[in-house]
Amino acid sequence: LEYLIVKNKLDSKNSLFMDQFTFGDRVESPQATKLPVRLVVALLKDRNGRINLDIPVSGDIHDPKFSIGGVIWQVIKNLLVKAATSPFALLGAIFGGGEQLSYIEFDDGTSTLPASSQKKLDTVVKALYERPNLKMDIEGHTDPEKDREGLKRYLLARKVKAQKLKDLAKKGMAVPSLDAITVTDKEYPEYLKRAYSEEKFPKPRNFIGIAKSLPVPEMEKLMLANTKVTEEDLRALASQRAMAVKDYILKSKQVEPGRVFLVETGSLEPQKKEQAKKSRVDLVLK
Repeated sequence: LEYLIVKNKLDSKNSLFMDQFTFGDRVESPQATKLPVRLVVALLKDRNGRINLDIPVSGDIHDPKFSIGGVIWQVIKNLLVKAATSPFALLGAIFGGGEQLSYIEFDDGTSTLPASSQKKLDTVVKALYERPNLKMDIEGHTDPEKDREGLKRYLLARKVKAQKLKDLAKKGMAVPSLDAITVTDKEYPEYLKRAYSEEKFPKPRNFIGIAKSLPVPEMEKLMLANTKVTEEDLRALASQRAMAVKDYILKSKQVEPGRVFLVETGSLEPQKKEQAKKSRVDLVLK
């Protein structure tokens, strides 16, 4: 405790330290709090089982309504409320990142983690490592409109890459995975033309019935218009995103597999979250 009183004005610092704090059996009582006490303890307890809290208290000691114990209890109660409503905000106050740590965004139509999302996950991994009693649910989501169009473009790109893959195989070269292939701007028109010619949808033809030679934008437009993306495709994308997040966390070797769980997506479209894309994975601490 560190207390300073000047002309009835109190300024104090209260350092609360708890070591190896554990819970006994639950006791049913009308006075028992309904707030998530276990969660807030898991958020505050470090790898060594220690909790450190600094609680400043100030006020007029002659004010009949002023109570040091009441203020301290209110601070602790506020911690419990914050854990219940915004656990990532509480975690972010310790490790940085704030409430934005509660979701990981993806580019439209893909399940590849962008660099910005990897940086956020590095903070999540650090927080989970330093708070070993925390567990986390991972739930993938999609944007029905933007991800549908994004998937169409992704599938178009794979069809183009498949044409280059055939050329590499014919030349006896090492064949990488389809996603690892890069098609240059110079190569793109030729490989797109080949992919277009293999499509089964009706194509514009000349007066003698031969498929017309079309410019690149026209071929792309027709291929995209005839690419079907189903609800199952979107659901699979949501699952792939959740798995990508889980794999990234476990790859760190700092978080045990039994602490992170994939949750089946109830609704493909997530709840609206200010400034967050719908193309994302939501994280839930428990």
